[in-house]
Amino acid sequence: MTIKKPLVIEQPKLGKLIHELRTVVGLTQEQFATHLGVTYSTVNRWENKRSKLSPMAMQRIEKFLQEMGDQGQKLLAKYQSN
Repeated sequence: MTIKKPLVIEQPKLGKLIHELRTVVGLTQEQFATHLGVTYSTVNRWENKRSKLSPMAMQRIEKFLQEMGDQGQKLLAKYQSN
């Protein structure tokens, strides 16, 4: 059995990642929020570095990135390495 490490990206990089992820896939903050099961204001606070993500939200974003395939992995690598 393999235990997977949770995705860890610190603010302010996380806000930038969320913004870039959302714009790459062509979603508004409201559409992205609906996809993740959160409110528009929550996504807005994440992007503007006024709020941290819950572990569940972080898992949903990681899943979203995985579903994007190579494009999502490149985006993830960009923010994990800087």
